Amino acid sequence: MNNAIAGFSKLSKEEKINWIAAEYFTNPTNAIATIKQYWNSDENLQKLHDDFIENTITNFYLPLGIAPNFLVNGTYYSVPMVIEESSVVAAASKSAKYWSTRGGFKATVLNSEKIGQVHFMYRGNVQKLEKFFAATKTKFFTATEDITKNMQKRGGGILDIELRNKTNAIENYFQLHATFETKDSMGANFINSCLEQFAKTLKAEAQNNIEFTEDEKDLQVVMSILSNYVPNCIVRAEVSCPVEELAEKKIENPLEFAQKFVQAVNIAEIEPYRAVTHNKGIMNGVDAVVLATGNDFRAVEAGVHAYASRTGTYSSLSHAKIENGIFTFWMEIPLALGTVGGLTSLHPLVKMALQILGKPSAHELMQIVAVTGLAQNFAALRSLTTTGIQEGHMKMHINNILNQFETSDEERKMIKKHFENNIISHASVVEFIENLRK
Repeated sequence: MNNAIAGFSKLSKEEKINWIAAEYFTNPTNAIATIKQYWNSDENLQKLHDDFIENTITNFYLPLGIAPNFLVNGTYYSVPMVIEESSVVAAASKSAKYWSTRGGFKATVLNSEKIGQVHFMYRGNVQKLEKFFAATKTKFFTATEDITKNMQKRGGGILDIELRNKTNAIENYFQLHATFETKDSMGANFINSCLEQFAKTLKAEAQNNIEFTEDEKDLQVVMSILSNYVPNCIVRAEVSCPVEELAEKKIENPLEFAQKFVQAVNIAEIEPYRAVTHNKGIMNGVDAVVLATGNDFRAVEAGVHAYASRTGTYSSLSHAKIENGIFTFWMEIPLALGTVGGLTSLHPLVKMALQILGKPSAHELMQIVAVTGLAQNFAALRSLTTTGIQEGHMKMHINNILNQFETSDEERKMIKKHFENNIISHASVVEFIENLRK
């Protein structure tokens, strides 16, 4: 068991499945049946999914839910969310409805620059390199014209290229640091293609520079790659209202609630242990929409958490204040998103999600995603500072427990009735089920 295999990628899909089933399962027949149970009955659609990645054996499903009633900049949205965690969609929906009667969410894209770098080693006179770059800079733009012409037609392209001296960190290390505008595409392939051409131009021009010594001509390109840290691709989302308007059934004293809420955010601003969980709650909302719209949630996560650490200490992404009787809750986060290219034009449910959102531009999607993250954060903080986080979460989570124990409809009714007025925990639900079945 658990043997290595040569040439796995060259096996057919059926052969891959048969090998996995025989190698890792005591009942290969059941394993194969489970794998094939998640195949799509439409062969063309299944082939489309198979081609998204390599060595595909089946589909791994995640629920697609809808959080309605998001009022963003005066427009209502029903927000598609892909996530496996119970209570997230419910919390987002509850926040959306709550703020829809208090002016809704305001969102603004502050900037949309994306970044790519050519990392290279140069052993020589720094002043000569700086002079060389100044003389060569226009050639980087010229050499990439075939790559950038379509992007330029859409209003995007290369914004600027800088030479950065990083020798204080690593000996002989320099960068071409380039900024880009990619409009409605996420732009990874576009940026990387430009960077690889920059690298070729850099090496060729260095070889032809008569002022360089032979050692200086022989600069070494280490790599050319976009950055998922985009501190100048920022969207701001916020909500605000007079403190007294915060009142609702569970907020009988709105001023006390607002003050406690601000304190909770202040704690996340200075305490990294709290900030990580605080920001994870924000990303529950952000990632769910990023996934639903076919964007790269790993890139978003990496960039967002780097941004949360930009001061040298990991801190809250969101902030809150009470000023002149007005409660304000806001967040600024980096989001490099696209609404064209990649899965947006291939995955049927991604296309549907974008249709539900009204076929947004990349800027509009940035706003929707940020707002969903802020709504999620508000819901979590409201629970934490009032009833506690577990009450609502466990009410949603109970369905997972009931499914795990394959409860009947009659059992479900009895269990849910019992826990209307009793504390829900995994242990208490399991104990009740066991007693019910005795």
